Amino acid sequence: MASAAANGVLQRFHPFLKKFPLSNAINTVFTRKLHSKELKKFYKTATISQNNGQFEINLDKRKLRTPLGNVFIVPNESLALAVATEWNGQKNIIKQNKMHLTTLCNTAIDNPLQRSKTDLIRSILHFLETDTLCYRMSEPEDLLELQKQKWDPIIDWFKNRYNVPIETTTTFALPCISDATIGGIHTQLNSYTMWGLTGIFSAVECVKSLILTMGLVERHLTVNDAVFLSRLEMEFQTQKWGSVEWYHDLDLYENRARLAAAVLFTHWSSENASMKQKTTAKMRAFV
Repeated sequence: MASAAANGVLQRFHPFLKKFPLSNAINTVFTRKLHSKELKKFYKTATISQNNGQFEINLDKRKLRTPLGNVFIVPNESLALAVATEWNGQKNIIKQNKMHLTTLCNTAIDNPLQRSKTDLIRSILHFLETDTLCYRMSEPEDLLELQKQKWDPIIDWFKNRYNVPIETTTTFALPCISDATIGGIHTQLNSYTMWGLTGIFSAVECVKSLILTMGLVERHLTVNDAVFLSRLEMEFQTQKWGSVEWYHDLDLYENRARLAAAVLFTHWSSENASMKQKTTAKMRAFV
């Protein structure tokens, strides 16, 4: 009777717990505490274990769970090792806002917005219509020339790689993106899994450019190059007027970290679980 009453209270105040029996309540409380904004480190070591061809993360002997209480399962060993490294890199306080791979995995597993693959592709394609590289400043002239010099080669690569036309604009009007372009890029994006698309979406959000993101995914650009190109106007203004050093440096390093994690996540998510990948060699390709 006591268990039934407790179960009723839990279900009344926490509707999402209806998916779980009372025996999982402890795990749920643990999960909510784990994903709070600030948490003291409570474990010694993060390790990985294989289960039916997929990989789980263990904090000491307890399975890691997502914010919605799902078991944290990733598709291959490379990604599992990278996530475990994030957790092992935490000191006295767990800084989850710096654990970008863990965050991406949580999003892929929980799918909090309940997006379908079609929804995610549509959201990514929306950025093509407002791509940073397609909008130019008509003045000052030296900034326009800098944008042509730095951005045009990447746009040319994108057009040739995917055999699609791309136009730029110096007005507030949206550049004309043809149906052929949308269709061609849609086909390319559709070849990725939901996990891979989660990484691509995160990268696009970071640099506000699908063109730069695909340059990264295709190994045509490095992370440093992509971040610099996405911030070209800011870099121009900084060189001209100076910067608030600590602020701009922190913002720059954060963008690089988020973008590197998103691209690595995309590649690792595309691996087969049986494939072996040298993590260090992969990281050198993007930084």
